[in-house]
Amino acid sequence: MNDPVLDLRGLRKGYNPGTPGEVTVLQGLDLTLAPGEVVALVAPSGAGKSTLLHIAGLLDVADAGAVVIGGRDVTGLNDRARTAIRRRDIGFVYQFHHLLPEFSALENIALPQRANGASASQAAQRARALLDDVGLAARADHRPAALSGGEQQRVAFCRALANEPRLLLADEPTGNLDPATSDQVFDVLMRLVRATGMAALIATHNLDLAARMDRVLRLQDGRITPAA
Repeated sequence: MNDPVLDLRGLRKGYNPGTPGEVTVLQGLDLTLAPGEVVALVAPSGAGKSTLLHIAGLLDVADAGAVVIGGRDVTGLNDRARTAIRRRDIGFVYQFHHLLPEFSALENIALPQRANGASASQAAQRARALLDDVGLAARADHRPAALSGGEQQRVAFCRALANEPRLLLADEPTGNLDPATSDQVFDVLMRLVRATGMAALIATHNLDLAARMDRVLRLQDGRITPAA
């Protein structure tokens, strides 16, 4: 049996401990993602979903608990080792695309590959293949300012998948788009995830999109429960 792609065990996280402003965000949270699984994470604003995604993506550290990726406990790794895992195994997509404005669509997708050791030709070849897969082959040389919001977000998905990660983490990836464009971008995301067999955890307020995923989980009072 394959190991879970992501296994979060007993995560606890708080801010300003021991002060009147102390806030506990995660309280012994458990979450497991299987290969090929697409899971929606819904939560009220301020419930801690971004904190959860940052810990799962090794951008933040929990106060207690374990983060296991692909069967490997990565909880206590140093910054250098965590960075290497993020580059190799984790893709991130945010509500705002965060593309580098001075680079073309193709270059934005090639850059993380270059940072991960790919040659310029290898990186460009994969970037072009990904852009073609999302219908943007003709826009490869355009900078973000020359792309629509939906096109920019599709480029952001391609960038997240550039290094063939095993885990995709997305924080409101369609939250800045109109409904029609949101549906289009979501369809692209689902197709790409299914084609690669990675696992995806997608935080969203869009309950219609959430219902199209394999599972819907709710983050409330610092814990994960199946959504009703």
